[in-house]
This record gives sequence, structure tokens and C-alpha cells, in this order.
Amino acid sequence: MEHRLDRWLWFARFYKTRRLATEAIDGGKVHLNAVRVKPAHRVRIEDQITVSLQGVVAEFDVLGLPHRRGTAIEASAQYRETSTSLDRRALFREQHRLAQLTRPRPEVRPDKRDRRLLMKLQRDQT
Repeated sequence: MEHRLDRWLWFARFYKTRRLATEAIDGGKVHLNAVRVKPAHRVRIEDQITVSLQGVVAEFDVLGLPHRRGTAIEASAQYRETSTSLDRRALFREQHRLAQLTRPRPEVRPDKRDRRLLMKLQRDQT
């Protein structure tokens, strides 16, 4: 049994709609076995799918071909993330967390006047 790539990504809950999955594939954010393919390309068990998720590349091994778009638990049983991908994403999350700590944050939200001054300052820097 085989599935179309866009349909498998939708069944496995990587994307909310098949259209979003198709757009991601067409945009080069999804690769099958390290090759850029079309949305109608067939997915088989033991294939490797590489997906760019929020700027971080994640690699997954296909374990199953779901018959329907089920619950998240059913969907997560259809794939397994590789160990290198898990390490890469953990490192990215840690770097992102550290970057958030060093970013200055105001104690209160800026009011209208302060926002306009900030926008003017940003315009003048460019």
C-alpha cells in the first residue's frame, strides 16, 4: 500500500490541511529520501522524510501508512524522528531559549506614543 506524500503529511498531522502540505512540498520544505519531489509522489514504509519545521530541519522515518486522519496519538505512531534530528532540534530550542533571555524586555507594554517613537527610531536606523 502507498500514499501520496501530501496526503501522508496531512494524515500524520504535520500540516492542518492537504493544501498546506502541498504548498510546503512545492516550496521545497519537504524532501523524500533526500530528494525534492512532487506532492503526488508515493510514500512507502521505511522511506525517510525531511521537513523544515519553523526553520529547523527535522528527519522522520515512515513506520506506517494511516488509513485516515486520526488522533494525534494514532498519527505519531506512523513515524519516528531520527536521533540526529532530535539532537539538532533540542540544540536549536536551547539556543532560542538563551537568545530570549538576553533580549531586553520592557516591564510594561509601550503605549501609543512610545510605539511611535520606537518606529521612528527603527526607520532612522535603516
